[in-house]
Amino acid sequence: MWIIGVLLIGAAVAGFFFMRHTKSELHAMIGTETLTIPQLEDLRKVSDELGATGGFRRTAEVVGAAHPRPEGLLTAEISKTECVWYRYRIDRQYEHVEYRDGKRHRSKRTEKVAEHTSHEGYALIDDAGRTIGVDPGGTAPDGTEQTVHRFEPHHGGSGPVEVFGFRLPDFVAGGNGSTIGFDYKEWVIRPGRRLYVLGEVHDRIGPLVIGKPQGGGHFIISTRTEDELREDRVTRHRFLAVGVIIATLAGLALIVADLIG
Repeated sequence: MWIIGVLLIGAAVAGFFFMRHTKSELHAMIGTETLTIPQLEDLRKVSDELGATGGFRRTAEVVGAAHPRPEGLLTAEISKTECVWYRYRIDRQYEHVEYRDGKRHRSKRTEKVAEHTSHEGYALIDDAGRTIGVDPGGTAPDGTEQTVHRFEPHHGGSGPVEVFGFRLPDFVAGGNGSTIGFDYKEWVIRPGRRLYVLGEVHDRIGPLVIGKPQGGGHFIISTRTEDELREDRVTRHRFLAVGVIIATLAGLALIVADLIG
């Protein structure tokens, strides 16, 4: 019983730190100003006039429509959707067999066999056609469109596997248990999708770009509005606060009961 209590205490600690992170994100959104691209350009000009060319840095929120980089649109690996950003993940489901106490036990397990997030930059464009670059930096945006969520059964064989038109490199399907099938997931941001971005605006490469703050801080890319994100963080914080209290009290109660018993 005490083991369950310790696990509950551990979950409460993890929940507490997640709660703090959620609160920090909320405060960052509340305390950061949403600036238009012309306003950011004006601030950059002031920085240049003060002799800090290439050294402009400003934490800001920027809103606009996703726009492809000069090299053109990306093509998502699985669905072949044209986009400015994509991510995919492929999981293998297999039957695990082990022997315990002279008996054969079977269980269904999942392991990740492939995952990729596009790192190519794109841009936000405002209603007047002005743009600012976005450096995603490997960050997974919030609220993206899921273009693929499909399970493909495996029909035996070994060596390189190709299912749903996607080849899994250097993977033996029969290894580590009997393969049941592969679960494919893919997410994209299409051009024209309205985005909210909170990050650090800089001009290190010349044009203005918003990306992950160099000195640490929050970096959020979302298809939701700031109001929707704030509401989500408030709700999440309340839920976590209640969960942390309940898990802590329950964990302590189980530990004490086990000691007394």
